[in-house]
Amino acid sequence: MTNSIEEISNADVIFVIGSNTTEQHPVIGMRIIEAIKKNGAKLIVADPRRIPLVEFSSIYAEIKPGTNLAFINSIINVIIAEGLENKKFIEERTEGFEELKKSVSEYTPEWAAEITGIDADTIREIARTYASGKNAAILYTMGITQHITGTMNVSALANLTMLAGQIGKPSSGLNPLRGQNNVQGACDMGALADSLPGYQKPDDEHAIKRFEAAWGSDFARGKGLTATQIFGATEKDKVKSIYIIGENPLLSDSDTNHVKHALESLDFLVVQDIFMTETAKMANVVLPAASFMEKEGTFTNTDRRVQRVRKVIEPIGNSMADWEILSGIIKALDHEAEYSSPSDIMEEIRRVVPIYGGITYDRIENEGIQWPCTDLNHPGTKYLHKENFSRGKGKFVVNEYRGSGEEVCNEYPFIMTTGRTQHHYHTGTMTRRSWALDREQPRGFIEINPADAEKLGIRDNAKVRVTSKRGSIIADAKLTDKVNQGVVFMPIHFGESPVNKLTNRNLDPVAQIPEFKVCSVRIEVAK
Repeated sequence: MTNSIEEISNADVIFVIGSNTTEQHPVIGMRIIEAIKKNGAKLIVADPRRIPLVEFSSIYAEIKPGTNLAFINSIINVIIAEGLENKKFIEERTEGFEELKKSVSEYTPEWAAEITGIDADTIREIARTYASGKNAAILYTMGITQHITGTMNVSALANLTMLAGQIGKPSSGLNPLRGQNNVQGACDMGALADSLPGYQKPDDEHAIKRFEAAWGSDFARGKGLTATQIFGATEKDKVKSIYIIGENPLLSDSDTNHVKHALESLDFLVVQDIFMTETAKMANVVLPAASFMEKEGTFTNTDRRVQRVRKVIEPIGNSMADWEILSGIIKALDHEAEYSSPSDIMEEIRRVVPIYGGITYDRIENEGIQWPCTDLNHPGTKYLHKENFSRGKGKFVVNEYRGSGEEVCNEYPFIMTTGRTQHHYHTGTMTRRSWALDREQPRGFIEINPADAEKLGIRDNAKVRVTSKRGSIIADAKLTDKVNQGVVFMPIHFGESPVNKLTNRNLDPVAQIPEFKVCSVRIEVAK
């Protein structure tokens, strides 16, 4: 997030796109509601489903899945056409405006309405509301990123923030809400294919010297493979072993038949997790890890705040904290790993990651610190880009519209989009082991518009077969007007109804993220 969670409460305009915030990020959801009820903030919601947040919205745009880029570009078109752009901010802090202006000239609200299903006047109202806000914040999640245009969707939102001057100040900015508790921290520590810890590039000489001082000269520094590329590489015999930590790709990744085949083709599979997941059952070796309550360490949350995690109980059975397992493996490979505690590791992080340079266990004893925090006297950074961008001037990027990788047809006439629900989390590894949560939502389901269900002869709670080009699954039908005709929704949590058996492997060409949010399917009564 460019800004902080607490700042949301003071925003004048909040634009939520591709995020079921109240159900999946309830703390942030309450901040949004606080901003509306206490400060009269205007809420814009763009989502294919009538999510709970819609009842608090001033404007709701029921967008067709896969058309975010057309929608965002048309908002930019309106702002420029009506002279609502922040001319001072554009002149002083950006470059590439004329190229952007030319690129969106044809993306009128009327053009976008045909593609997105959003009325042209609604698009104009959204543009005017966002551009005129004193402090306007954009919040988004995987409803924006899990498309073949995911990178361009985010880039277009960045264009929008700069165009309106809604970045580099409090209660504004571009704010991705992380889907799991330490996704931000994992990315910060180099769990990305193209960067070293701290988002330092492998060709940065200053960064290389820092890492060489800590690790020696013999360390991996080339661009690696993304998760989707790794599974593809197994079939070409380029990857022979995989070490999976805290992930369950046999349910969470797209086209899971492909994932299963990739895992089966390995010479050696190691899974490190707190429970025996579907993926762990396929492993040659399972390493039992400790849960967050059984270990010391830090999590970095969605607004860049590094916070202490404290052990409540000792690890159960023969499980161990992740850092202890990894240290043992490093030593077994004849390398140094002389860490006596997570605080030792944090000290190493401080030396090699400049944005963490001022973060110590003593400083975060009582309250977390937001990076960048470059030295021990630095207070941390509440919001980013206050005076300039990391590259100097912000660059407007042209993002020409393209459609989804998969379209509906006679054989597969429905667009299926996927996501999470209030009572379960990710692949259900933890939440489905809670009897109370499983009682609330024990089975997989598919949301269908009642008009579509009537045409298909499907009754509420009936068992239906959902089929894509990649396979079929069985689920309960849930008739609801939360979804428009022609659109259906399925949650990802249920191994008995593994929705990602259906999703496709069409990838964003930059981030290599699959198109989870758009999949063409047919539905029929199960026999």
